[in-house]
Amino acid sequence: QVQLVESGGGLVQAGDSLRLSCAASVSNYAMVWFRQAPGKEREFVAAISASGITTNYVDSVKGRFTISRDNSKKMAYLQMDNLKPEDTAVYYCAAGTSWTLRRAEAYAYWGQGTRVAVSS
Repeated sequence: QVQLVESGGGLVQAGDSLRLSCAASVSNYAMVWFRQAPGKEREFVAAISASGITTNYVDSVKGRFTISRDNSKKMAYLQMDNLKPEDTAVYYCAAGTSWTLRRAEAYAYWGQGTRVAVSS
């Protein structure tokens, strides 16, 4: 059973930064961040391969968000810079065998989510 626990969310102002963390019980899975804003579907944000060599981002966060991982600590991170009000959502960490898939249904393991709110 893969367990994932997110942390690091909070309330910030536009332009601020936050770093989300995902503690995993495994280190040999691709790690993915999704987000879900109120009334909207869960949206792919970023993914990183199991090795950490390859990353994948949704266009709206490219240049602002950076996904990384530390396999020795079984941790994944999402550094979010220059946050915008439209980044407000619950952010979920997921694990799976592929870092290229952007559909939430493709990932079997999920954390409970951490809330990010960005005020203008």
